[in-house]
Formats: sequence, C-alpha cells, structure tokens
Amino acid sequence: MTTNMQQISGLSDRINESPLNITKSSDFASFDKIGPSFNGIFQNAVHSLQNLEDDAAAKVNGLLSGDGTDIHTAMIATQKASLTFEAALAVRNKAVSAYQQIMSMQF
Repeated sequence: MTTNMQQISGLSDRINESPLNITKSSDFASFDKIGPSFNGIFQNAVHSLQNLEDDAAAKVNGLLSGDGTDIHTAMIATQKASLTFEAALAVRNKAVSAYQQIMSMQF
C-alpha cells in the first residue's frame, strides 16, 4: 500500500515540475503519440460492425443451406449484429444532436 502511495506522490511531483507549455504548432505533433485518433477509432468501429454483419449473414446462409449451422448460432450472431448496429445508430444520433446544438449557438 505504501509503495502505491509513493508512486502516486512521485507522479504528482513530476506533474508539478514539468507543466505543459504548448506554444508552437510543432508541439502538437506529439499528441499523435498519446493514443489512437478519433478517425482510427471510428474506422475500427465501422469495420467491426461490418464484420459482425457479414458473420451473421454467413451463419444465416449456412442455416438455410443446411451446412451444419444450428439455429442458436445463427440467432446469436444476428442479435450481436443487431445490437451493435443499434449502438452505432445511437452514437450517430448523439453526434448529430451535438452538431445541431453547436450550430444553433450564437457567438
């Protein structure tokens, strides 16, 4: 427990010693190294959604053609794709709503 507290206090000392001073546009290049970009996250989410839909379609086709896919597997894949699509649609609706709110602001 004390080692965790020492680590935390060490981190807080480092934060206090080196405040962020961003003054040049070249300083912003380091932000790419912090984590994935929004564009990357969005593309991965869309790709994942497409993969789930393709998997569900393949399992339903396998069920209909009699390739040995059971109904439970096909239904689970279909529901996963459906829930993922509904979640993506909710995120899209929130983004559109936020955009509309920003556009209605008067400066």
